[in-house]
Amino acid sequence: MSSSGRTTRSARAVLGASVLALTLLGTSACGPDNSSADSAAVAGAPDLGLPSNLDDLKKWKFEDWEKWAKDYALPAATKGFWTLEKLLQAKPDEPIAPPAPQPAGTQAPAPAQPSPPGPATSAPGTKPPAGQPTQPGHPTTPAAPKASGTQQPASQAPAPPKQPSQPPVAPQQPSQAPAQPPAQPGQPSAQPAQPPAQPADNGNDPLPKTVNAQPLQHPYTKLAVHGKLFADAPGAGPAAAAGLNHAQCSATVVADPAHPGKSNLVWTAGHCVHQGKGGSFYSNITFIPAFNSNAALSGGKQADESQYAPFGIWGATQAVTSPQWKAEGGKTGDAATHYDFAIVRVKPADGAKSLEETVGGAVPVWFNAPRDQLSISEYGYPAAPPYDGMELNRCESGKPGRLSYEPTRPPMLVIGCTMTAGSSGGGWLAVKDGKPALVSNVSVGKHTGDPMYQAGPYLDDVAAGAYDFLSKKG
Repeated sequence: MSSSGRTTRSARAVLGASVLALTLLGTSACGPDNSSADSAAVAGAPDLGLPSNLDDLKKWKFEDWEKWAKDYALPAATKGFWTLEKLLQAKPDEPIAPPAPQPAGTQAPAPAQPSPPGPATSAPGTKPPAGQPTQPGHPTTPAAPKASGTQQPASQAPAPPKQPSQPPVAPQQPSQAPAQPPAQPGQPSAQPAQPPAQPADNGNDPLPKTVNAQPLQHPYTKLAVHGKLFADAPGAGPAAAAGLNHAQCSATVVADPAHPGKSNLVWTAGHCVHQGKGGSFYSNITFIPAFNSNAALSGGKQADESQYAPFGIWGATQAVTSPQWKAEGGKTGDAATHYDFAIVRVKPADGAKSLEETVGGAVPVWFNAPRDQLSISEYGYPAAPPYDGMELNRCESGKPGRLSYEPTRPPMLVIGCTMTAGSSGGGWLAVKDGKPALVSNVSVGKHTGDPMYQAGPYLDDVAAGAYDFLSKKG
């Protein structure tokens, strides 16, 4: 399962050298994920007309997605809406916080009722009530329970930045299923055949070691597929009361199979663009590739748009997220986090080149990627202390582990990384056929204590269906 040191070094060298010099690859699956997710029920299905289980959802055709995703069209942000003042006021989105670990000697909670995690860096006293939509920029950001051995900061800026949602804490010592006596030769089994049991560890591996994020060298011309995503969410959370209803996340330019070489698609987290259960898409969703590439805003400096947005400011006109996020999302650490992703289409200026042509490349998306073949490099713009959101950072995190809120769904990918709020939605890249490919995005994160880690959705056929739908709608 583990790759050789030589292969890992080679893979990381490919990622770090030049993400821009990408050859567009067709979307393909390489080995299905060996999980028991196919029989998982989709909560909220009756209200949205969703199939009763994930197996059926994975079989959706374009027509099924079009019938269901009726709100994919978005009004583009008015030209000039995102002033520098608004960009600097935008709160970073937080990853979801993991639930508190179980006391020693107790069993993990039942899959149907996992301990909900909360936002990684929420200000004290700002937990949203149950059912209230989360704010943009945070992977799912419901109330944040305190994780064992970690404390929330005593004080924060008036409008705390959003962070990727934090995943549930994996059990330190997964419980083992009781051993069954072996059947005697020539005798029938002591028990009748039964469906495969859930893993004794509930889909969780030991937590990864902390990996320190490193700022990338300016300019970001060779990394221009990465950027910052901004959204407007009037009335969402305490920031609205202070007039600060803007949020910021991270995002990545991805290839468009229906428009080879001319993609206008961006990949991010579902909680960065949609409120989740009972909510709607945020407004004025905008992407700025290679934000602050020339360090024009670094160190508190001021600059004009041409300096901090060298490739322009791109307003979104379409977006789609998973049925699970729309039907269930918005609560800390629930099963919807396993499908916390979104694809956004931005619009070029009249007669202008596509986003891919403008930045010089786009990353293909690798669905159903074999976990044991992955070595993750995460990219994002963390904005909560000790970061300020002005610098593109990277975590070379290596092989991901498994982290699960719901054992009947594909376990999330989990890596060690110190990035904080604002990195939500940031792309996770791995090497496929010698080139970088996107395999996940920041959704959950724990940014205090040790270890510090983040988790992202495993992109299976549901993600591939949403991606194919938006590609063909352009």
